[in-house]
Amino acid sequence: MARPYAGVDRAVRIGGRLACVSVLASLGVFVFESSVLHVHVERSMSRLRAPDGGGAPNVDRDRSTRLHWWPLRSDEHTLGVVALSDAVAQAVRCQPPRHAVATLDSILHRGLMSRNDVEDSIASLPKRYRFVRRLIDASAESGPETLMRLILRQLGLRYETQVPIDGVGRVDFLVEGWLIIECDSKAHHEGWTMQRRDRRRDLAAAQRGYVTLRPLAEDLFHAQGEVVAAVRGLIRTRRSR
Repeated sequence: MARPYAGVDRAVRIGGRLACVSVLASLGVFVFESSVLHVHVERSMSRLRAPDGGGAPNVDRDRSTRLHWWPLRSDEHTLGVVALSDAVAQAVRCQPPRHAVATLDSILHRGLMSRNDVEDSIASLPKRYRFVRRLIDASAESGPETLMRLILRQLGLRYETQVPIDGVGRVDFLVEGWLIIECDSKAHHEGWTMQRRDRRRDLAAAQRGYVTLRPLAEDLFHAQGEVVAAVRGLIRTRRSR
């Protein structure tokens, strides 16, 4: 039977356990960057092996691997894989805050942990990381939705998530009662059939007095300033009427 966790064999070959975002990505959780192998090793480990065999290079300097040395808090680990609660705590420390919140949202939305268990994992971290607890929201259906929500929060705007609108359907965000924001990704909006559906939804929304903004996932990942400017421009125009 194939192992359920991608990379676990390489982690064990190094002399540790698969950890952090590598564990979470294998479970289908949103993580911003999963190309690097994250491995937990015990502090007592003095000799580490290469992840792909053949010699013992300096793994600390290997850009394809990131080592985690912090002590684990759970003994309930699978062979070769840290416990989910430890992977969550590691991912909060390892990622920028916005990406960490998106990961936590994804864990909750997928039902992999309860909110109490997630908060317990966060509570085990140094105080400077604990602020993310008040930012998580299980209603986010994707990483881009989390990043969009954090932008709206940053701008101090009133918003609702996953809002049903008669004649339009459910929308990702309804901002200030009139601005619909849909977070588009290639996975769910590719192809002419999907684009036709989206445009017809936008027409139906416009007929009801709504304005629709569709930021791309790649812009929410790499060009948040452009998204912020677009939202501010729409809000400013509306308020100046």
